[in-house]
Amino acid sequence: MRILVVEDETKVARALEKGLTEEHYEVVVATTGEDGFFKVSAEVFDLVILDLMLPGRDGIEILGTMRKRGLLTPVLVLTARDSVEDRVRGLDCGADDYLVKPFAFSELLARIRALLRRGRIDDVLKLQAADLEMDLVTRTVRRGDQTLDLTAREFELLEYLIRHRGHTVSREMLVRDVWQIEPGLIPLDNVIDVQVSRLRKKVDQGFSAKLIHTLRGVGFLLNEGGP
Repeated sequence: MRILVVEDETKVARALEKGLTEEHYEVVVATTGEDGFFKVSAEVFDLVILDLMLPGRDGIEILGTMRKRGLLTPVLVLTARDSVEDRVRGLDCGADDYLVKPFAFSELLARIRALLRRGRIDDVLKLQAADLEMDLVTRTVRRGDQTLDLTAREFELLEYLIRHRGHTVSREMLVRDVWQIEPGLIPLDNVIDVQVSRLRKKVDQGFSAKLIHTLRGVGFLLNEGGP
């Protein structure tokens, strides 16, 4: 399970990283609002632990923008502010839970486990971009009135691109998150290019609106409005 910790207090961030790593979570830390927003937009996480008081973008802005863009990753908000108004504001902006500093680490772990269980149960079962729809239960893909015949790898690639729709996906991200190999260990650029080319042909051939785009030297983009 990958957890993004967005926390500007160095001691708190280090303590969370150490404690969660010892609990066998994969932890990524961002210490500014801008870095946190970039990471949550560019990578896939199972949970975000988000401080509200951040330099740059504050936690509420990050949370609100995530939800507006359709990112449904569970978010546990951390804050030193304990007023009812602050809690209501965070929950109304899309937080899944709220924990006030200082807190017991054991309580944090319990809340994380609860959110991850809920995330698995309530996970989105269908993904859509324009007239393209993926059913994650039946593993079927349709575009318009056509059913697309995808291989298992093509399905994984398309799911990843849809979850990142509107954002550039690099080859390194695909190596790490789809092939699940440490970037740089095995040269896969040609393999990825071939797989994406085949997927693009199945998704876009015969349709006037092209969804999958290659950004030369950068990566790939799924976007109904073009690159």
